[in-house]
This record gives sequence, structure tokens and C-alpha cells, in this order.
Amino acid sequence: MKYLLLSIIGILALIIFVLSAKIYFLHKSTEEIIEAFRDRLAADTNILVDISSRDPYMRKLASEINVQLRLLRKERHRYQQGDQELKEAVTNISHDLRTPLTSICGYLDLLDRKEKSETVQRYLSQIKNRTEALKNLTEELFRYSVVSSSQELKPERMEVVRILEENLLSFYGAMQEKGIQPQITLPEEPVYRELDKGALNRIFSNIISNALKYSDGDFSVTMDKDGCITFTNTAKELDALTVGRLFDRFYTVNTGRNSTGLGLSIAKLLTERMGGDIKARYEAGQLHITVKL
Repeated sequence: MKYLLLSIIGILALIIFVLSAKIYFLHKSTEEIIEAFRDRLAADTNILVDISSRDPYMRKLASEINVQLRLLRKERHRYQQGDQELKEAVTNISHDLRTPLTSICGYLDLLDRKEKSETVQRYLSQIKNRTEALKNLTEELFRYSVVSSSQELKPERMEVVRILEENLLSFYGAMQEKGIQPQITLPEEPVYRELDKGALNRIFSNIISNALKYSDGDFSVTMDKDGCITFTNTAKELDALTVGRLFDRFYTVNTGRNSTGLGLSIAKLLTERMGGDIKARYEAGQLHITVKL
């Protein structure tokens, strides 16, 4: 009886050891798959998931993941190719439109100097207005194609508060025309960052321009010493769903008929390329755009 009991204990101990070893190797294989999968998603590589375990079920799992990785890589390449083709098409179209538009503006200026009736003058004014809007849209498309390319940014140490003040000052005339008295709160101490000056100016300019476009008569800017800047304006025609898409390429709302919808998309692209973050939220009828540098 004693020997039978010892045998049973020995067999149970062996089973426990085998099961523990099995669990250990399954755990190890799972960690290998997780790490390899994370690496394959982060990098565009042809290397597939491989594990050290000989367990048929874990190897089958790795094999199925590799099938999906191949499909994902194929779709990624197709998207990248299509995105590149779109950027090239936008660049070419905007470039091709600039020359005839410049000529049209020139001829309109010549016509404006001639004597004409009041009706002709009114029609000519409308033509000039629409032509100028089309010219601005073309320039916006061209700027987006340049920004979205792999153009290298040139960071330099700069004082962010001063750059923001300069951009706000450049829009002072537009604010006056709309009867907007901006509320501005900036830190007294300087805030320094390593940023590309041209990119930072473009970010501020696009955000302020967008705020004035949708503002219902107010506009405020608040910046803290940590480099977090919030632009706020009342915009009752917007809603949370619309605000959630403001950074999408070519997305416009009904009030932005003369816009390509690229201004905030460019701001987001440049902010993220410089290691920052930009968000938009809609609360109590107000649009808040926050940039963290």
C-alpha cells in the first residue's frame, strides 16, 4: 500500500512537472508572438512571425498571423502608392492651374482700367472675386502637396510666445473687420522649443484663419508655460461630429465653401512631424483647438 501511494504521488508529480513545462513554453511562445507582431506592425518589413516552440497549435497560430500580415502589407503598399499618386496629381494640377489663373487676373486688371457701364463693372467684380477665390484654393492645394512631401524640417531654438504674438498681430485687421476683440492670455516668461519656424508659422496661421472663418464673433487664445496653446471661438453652426473630422484631408463644412479643407490637415501634419500634438473638441457651442508643443 505504501509503495502504491508513493507511485501515485510520483506519477502526479511527473504530470504536474510536464504540465508546468507545457504552460511555460506556451507562455513563452505567446510572448514571442506578441513581441514579433508588434515589431512587424511598426516596421514595413518582409520578415514574418517566427517562434521557437514546436507546439503545433502555437505554430498554426503564428502561421495564420503571418497570412494576415501578408495581406496587411499588401494593402499598406497599395495605400501608400495611391496616396503618393494623389499627392503628385494634386501638385501637378495645382501647378498647371496657377499659370492660367495668373493670366486671367492680369487681363481682369487691364479690363478694370477701361471705361465700362455699371452692369459690366458689377459682373467684372464678381468674376474677379471668384477668380481670386479659385487662386487661393489652388495655392492651398499646392502648399499641401509641398508640406505632405518628405521635405525635411529644420528645427532651431525659438521663442514660441513671440512667434504666436506675431501671427496674432498679422490677423488683427481681419479680426477688426469681423468685429472681433480677441482675448489673449500668454505666459510672462519665454517658452523655448526646437522647432521649424516656417512650419510653426503655418500651424498658427492655419488655426487662427480657421477660427476666424467659423467664429460667431469671439476669439480667445490661452497659452501656458508648458507650451500648451488653446484657441477658442463660438461656432454654433458646428457640432461634435463635424469637429471630429476637421483634421481630415479635403473635409469642409457648409460654411467653408471657399476652402479645400486642407488648412487644419496641414496644421496637424506639421505639428506631429515636429513631435507635438493637436486636438479639437466641441463643448457648449464652442470650438477648442489645443496644440501641445
